[in-house]
Amino acid sequence: MMNRVDWISALNKLRDKGESCVLVTILEERGSTPRNSGSKMVVTADRTFETIGGGHLEHKAMKIARQMLVDGDSEVRLEKFSLGASLGQCCGGATTLLFEPVLQPAIQIALFGAGHVGRALAPLLASLPCKVRWIDSRDNEFPEEIPHGVEKVVNEFPVDEVDEMPPHSYYIVLTHNHQLDQELSERILKRGDFDYFGLIGSRTKRKRFEHRLKARGIGEAMLERMICPMGIPQVKGKLPAEIAIAVAGEVIAHYNADFGEQKKPKTDDQRLSICRPA
Repeated sequence: MMNRVDWISALNKLRDKGESCVLVTILEERGSTPRNSGSKMVVTADRTFETIGGGHLEHKAMKIARQMLVDGDSEVRLEKFSLGASLGQCCGGATTLLFEPVLQPAIQIALFGAGHVGRALAPLLASLPCKVRWIDSRDNEFPEEIPHGVEKVVNEFPVDEVDEMPPHSYYIVLTHNHQLDQELSERILKRGDFDYFGLIGSRTKRKRFEHRLKARGIGEAMLERMICPMGIPQVKGKLPAEIAIAVAGEVIAHYNADFGEQKKPKTDDQRLSICRPA
């Protein structure tokens, strides 16, 4: 489906949504062609914005662009086409198309909590190849400047934001409220399609949550995927910056492990025990 939105606006909107696309540009034209050099089209997995002239040429370009998205191809590509019978077009000219992938970060992170640790962690996550949604019900807890690549989300009901995340997302829960932590944990675990779920807290908190979540119908296998305590054990300390570095390190280790394959969670005694700061 083609949308009547200019290509610059389309790229900006797709970037804000974290959606990948391919920018197709007519780089060169010879003879009679449906559109002039410089004409552009933005192609996503299910939509297009602008046009390079329609017809079989555009259809072929869309097919190439979408295959690039499926393959995760990050390399710029040039393709030459003769606008004759083979493409079902009678222009008789020739054109060269430039395909430029605009790939968004594959890792989508929901960061719940804008307290001391959240404020220390958000800039670290923003510097990684991640798209971060930073969620809290308290608008006044967020800093005045939100890091680039981080979307500030103020929602009176933060648990609802779990359902807004795409499959294979990362969830980091470190709110100011233990009951909210439990409600978020239940929603995340019942959804079950996450690649990473870290919950701030001690081993005691984990045991207490496991008991309550089992009573709410969460199975043992799913509970084993909940990382609590979280953070790499090599980074010690309870300061917000120290905790943030430990958690960011674990996120990096997780997405680097076996090129993104699902890993079996480590045992509690391999992890850093992180208690909530006052």
